Amino acid sequence: MGAFITIGMTGLDQEMMQKNISVNNIRNSQKNMLSFSTVILFVNFLFLFLGGCLYLFATKNGIDIKGDDLFPTIALGGKLSAAVSILFIIGLISALFPSADGALTALTSSFCIDIIGLKRKDNITEAQGKKTRITVHLIFTILFFVCVLLFKLIDSKSIIDIILKLAGYTYGPLLGLFSFGILTNRRIRDKVVLPLCILAPLATLILDIINNAEWFIKKLTLQGAFAEQLSSLSASIFGGYKIGIELLVINGLVTFLLLVIFSKKGQARLN
Repeated sequence: MGAFITIGMTGLDQEMMQKNISVNNIRNSQKNMLSFSTVILFVNFLFLFLGGCLYLFATKNGIDIKGDDLFPTIALGGKLSAAVSILFIIGLISALFPSADGALTALTSSFCIDIIGLKRKDNITEAQGKKTRITVHLIFTILFFVCVLLFKLIDSKSIIDIILKLAGYTYGPLLGLFSFGILTNRRIRDKVVLPLCILAPLATLILDIINNAEWFIKKLTLQGAFAEQLSSLSASIFGGYKIGIELLVINGLVTFLLLVIFSKKGQARLN
């Protein structure tokens, strides 16, 4: 499952692809992909090593805190010097701002080009296009702020679990589209792609609600006969098995199957 998460969240990420498509030719773009992948491998190993050292330090000093609270507790809890605490805050800010900026830029460019189609509209002026891009950018900024508030409301001790949960819904269609384009020669009308990519996560959500009934009952504070019937249905169908990060693969598979069903073989491009 980790390979599919890597393909979906890193290989198909808009910000990551922009690093490759901005290169002047295919050969250099391929070199960029290979060199960047090598660097990422060592960076991931470094963070894994540092994370292990962090837990060893916590165990040695009797710090019994798990999840996302461990790092700030050690950095700001008086176990280290004031200089280290200041460096932690500076490092946190310097890591967050580029990540947010890159994500906002990728979302804005993708929405303006792929959804609105600014490049295809010849009847708008440069000023109108700039105003549209700024408006879209501000809307995504507000959505980011709302997401931060939602994460705070959920108050999970390990935010990575929530991120992987959401990735199962958001990156599933990307994985399905990528597989459809790579593995088949079928053609599909562009107009039906978006509805299918919305339908697949909705179907996956229904499956997840039935499978993880207790989690949704607790989070949504469901009560009464409906909650009991939902728990009973989950137990009778899945027998206690709980879907985890494989939700991404299920969502991608549903998207792939829908694209195959609504496509045609050996046809010219259908617009």
